[in-house]
Amino acid sequence: MLDISRFINNRRRNLAHTLRALKHYNYRLFFLGQGVSLIGTWMQQVAMAWLVYKLTGSATLLGLVGFVSQIPNLLIMPFAGVLVDRFDRRRIILATQTLSMLQAALLSVLVFTNTIQIWHIFGLGLFLGLVNAVDMPARQAFIVKMVSKKEDLGSAIALNSAMFNGARLIGPTIAGIIIAAAGERACFVVNAVSYLAVIASLFAMKISYERPERREKSVFKDLLEGTRYTVKSAPIRSLLILVSFLSLIAMPYITVMPVVAKVVLFGDSSTYGFLMGAVGVGALCGAMFLGSRKSFTVLWRFIPIAGTLFGAGLILVSFSRTFWLTMALASITGFGMMVTLASSNTLIQNIVHDDKRGRVMAFYSAAMMGTLPFGNLIMGKVVDAIGAPYTLLIGGCLAVLAAGLFSTRISNLKRISSEQITADAKEALSK
Repeated sequence: MLDISRFINNRRRNLAHTLRALKHYNYRLFFLGQGVSLIGTWMQQVAMAWLVYKLTGSATLLGLVGFVSQIPNLLIMPFAGVLVDRFDRRRIILATQTLSMLQAALLSVLVFTNTIQIWHIFGLGLFLGLVNAVDMPARQAFIVKMVSKKEDLGSAIALNSAMFNGARLIGPTIAGIIIAAAGERACFVVNAVSYLAVIASLFAMKISYERPERREKSVFKDLLEGTRYTVKSAPIRSLLILVSFLSLIAMPYITVMPVVAKVVLFGDSSTYGFLMGAVGVGALCGAMFLGSRKSFTVLWRFIPIAGTLFGAGLILVSFSRTFWLTMALASITGFGMMVTLASSNTLIQNIVHDDKRGRVMAFYSAAMMGTLPFGNLIMGKVVDAIGAPYTLLIGGCLAVLAAGLFSTRISNLKRISSEQITADAKEALSK
């Protein structure tokens, strides 16, 4: 009985530690509002992919739509990072969320009036990509403003990942059912309305206006300064290289999922929705696992393990021809992917100097999302050439190789990052 009681008490303490960021009023508001909005976003993403594949029957065009909507991340995000360091981050996010809502509303109108064409999807995807290129680094850098205690930053990042992947679980599952019952258009409407939740939460926050520092440097000089800082830091540089490589060769597997659902498993939109939901379950478990860690330094050794698990999951999915087995393997893949990405994010957020946070997080976002469009484009073409299973097999093998190479540098990177954090702390105290 004592052992059971001790076990329950330990689990309660771990849960409280995982959820500690929710003690902060502003973060709690953001978590709830963004959570609702992300469910709508995932519903639209699933509906969009299914609509494109239904209209064209082409995996190449699926990849091309992903390319067009994500290429602004690579081109715009570095400049967006300068913008985030110069202006009030909450106002930037309010503007981007409003523009995203307008995009979803216009898409809904086009689908409801049966005037939607493939070029509309490309145009609206490009517009949303431009908006997201500014929104993502702003949200990444804004986390530190919503959580006043730096020791709670890891919890906030893990909960953000949990929120994102909880939405990935709920959104696609609902979307698959709604598409089968009412068509893609209902998903687009729900997404447009869902943005009101995050906009309302931003207005309700108790955060004073950030008066930007007077900067005599030009935008390009600020960008160059941020670039030098990022490249000079070996830990940040290595993490960004790993994230960008995985985004190029493994993360685009999401683009292949409609093909897996329809061609490999002989399913329909609900099959696709359940597969995406399974990825969300694994990723959600990964995020909650990270949130329970008491020290961010242990994340260094998690990254190669999780990266290997991510790649192994893709390899096993490539051999599966059974729905339930593919679902289980998709969860493993989601777990590995999430632990790798969220661990990298948390480490960078703890290493980076605050006055360069916007620019460095823009580089992180560009590493994750900027290479993804090229991965989508390549993977779409490879799927059309050799099929989805072989494409997933190649991506998985390369992911395992990347994780193995990263593992050889962990000791050195951990030491350098500790020295960099100490040096930055001394510099801050001397000012």
